[in-house]
Amino acid sequence: MGDIAGWVAPAATMIAAMMTAANLGARITGWGFVVFAVGSVAWTIVAVTSHQNNLLLTNGFLTLVNIVGIWRWLGRRATYDEGARAAEEASADSLSTTLFQLGGMEGKPVINEHGETVGHVVDVMAECQTGRISYFVVREGSELSLREKLRALNWRDVTVTEDELRLRLADLADATEVKPDAWPVKAPAIASPSA
Repeated sequence: MGDIAGWVAPAATMIAAMMTAANLGARITGWGFVVFAVGSVAWTIVAVTSHQNNLLLTNGFLTLVNIVGIWRWLGRRATYDEGARAAEEASADSLSTTLFQLGGMEGKPVINEHGETVGHVVDVMAECQTGRISYFVVREGSELSLREKLRALNWRDVTVTEDELRLRLADLADATEVKPDAWPVKAPAIASPSA
């Protein structure tokens, strides 16, 4: 039993770390905590069979932490996301208002006129006085890009869907470049639309 747990524990821990670090939504993060829990239980078995009290105490505590993570991400957060998704879907049939979840925008792809992914949403900035979206901050390139370049897109420069942002610009490079640690106080000017 200890030998099997000795293999399951590190494998589960590594897989769970990748799942939660990827931040692919509440469900994936929640399942990452499930895999973390499997890993911490396996580490606990290793600790018992090898008489390592420090490993036993640490992973007993981590099992409790993982249970909280499961409750938060597969329970409460997943329920909130389902509620937001239901509002998005219901509003798609509305003649007056179409909604999208601001909290769910992070990581959404930004698509150019050729259907290519040219960036991903980092965050959305809104005006306190009106509650209106001011601009989107977008990271150019892929998730694995080592050189980060951020652009601020006026909300009028994109069309928002539940799955992505579609550029109304000829190219993402037409949007205002921003420093990672100094974003604009107000929305950038609307860029020239795609021809």
